[in-house]
Amino acid sequence: MTPHISVILPARDEAGNITDLLSAIVIILADRPHEIIVIDDASTDGTRTELSALQSQLTQLRVICHDRSCGQSAAIRSGVLAARGTLIVTLDADGQNPPRNLLALLAPFDRGDAALGLVQGQRVDRHDRWTRRLASTLANGIRNALLRDGVRDSGCGLKAFPRDVYLALPYFDHIHRFMPAMVAREGLRVMTVHVTHAPRTFGRSKYGNLQRAAVGIVDLLGAAWLIRRRRLPRAQELSRATIPDLRGAA
Repeated sequence: MTPHISVILPARDEAGNITDLLSAIVIILADRPHEIIVIDDASTDGTRTELSALQSQLTQLRVICHDRSCGQSAAIRSGVLAARGTLIVTLDADGQNPPRNLLALLAPFDRGDAALGLVQGQRVDRHDRWTRRLASTLANGIRNALLRDGVRDSGCGLKAFPRDVYLALPYFDHIHRFMPAMVAREGLRVMTVHVTHAPRTFGRSKYGNLQRAAVGIVDLLGAAWLIRRRRLPRAQELSRATIPDLRGAA
């Protein structure tokens, strides 16, 4: 059966987290045709060994391995390009995005809203260090002031969107943090839903606050430029009734 939903998880050095996470996803989506695509972004721990063992247990699991680490946006893109589902759901592989939130992300699309381009999770009661929460709040405030995307937590990994919408977006590194603005740029609606957050059990974050800030400034300016260079027409189909009669105009 062709899956309707493709769950995509970018993963790098997530040994200890990935097995329980995938098992929970399978339970949550048991009643819906789905596939799970994990992109191993050149892990150096036991992540790939765990995934290999899981493939013999979970028929819906597919694993894509990068030969070198290219980051979260590149991993998500690899997953979307390989996906067979028409609807994509993403979440982080570190276990901090509880899979029970997946149904809340999918529910708006079940209502058949053709103008809906993205459901973006917004974390409540975050289990991060106060320095990271503060940095995230400041970054989101600056981003929202410049891009006006109406989202306070665009960095949350929990997202749902049609595959064809993603493929229509301009790709650049770190686009996953600017998805709401890029989707709105295409004239589509962005919806936010509250999602829960969990503490990390194994491993550590791949980015520090200074590193996020350094790349974020360049990306923010680039995203703002892309938005201002987009001009959307109001498309109207030409019919015989709208064609002027020019036979006597000479």
